[in-house]
Amino acid sequence: MAASPRDVAQALIRGITQERWTELPGLYAEDTVVELPFSPSARVMRGRKEIAEHFAGAPARPLRLSAKNIVVHETTDPEVVVVEYDYDGEVTTNGRTFTSPNVIVMRVRDGRIVSSRDYHDHRGILAALDG
Repeated sequence: MAASPRDVAQALIRGITQERWTELPGLYAEDTVVELPFSPSARVMRGRKEIAEHFAGAPARPLRLSAKNIVVHETTDPEVVVVEYDYDGEVTTNGRTFTSPNVIVMRVRDGRIVSSRDYHDHRGILAALDG
């Protein structure tokens, strides 16, 4: 039996906070679409290959993240969950800390993320990096 949307959402957050960058693309379908509407570039990633490239760049980012206040809301659509959580972050190069709110609206089919709209406070994270 495939992992539930709740399980996949929790595995994504756990994988990010545990820096399991090479494992994370396996949570996504081959033809996934991930939108980051709050990113300064309003980025859209298409396909598992782009997701893998995104996560491959993560070790170069001087960030350490932990997640708290995680709430997974199940919806009337059995494929869709809404996940709310906060990152407590530390910039490893300057010691600056920050808290970043996050909301993800995720569609999971057959245990893989087929689409996601990720609302992260990218500007707040960038400000901490530049600080």
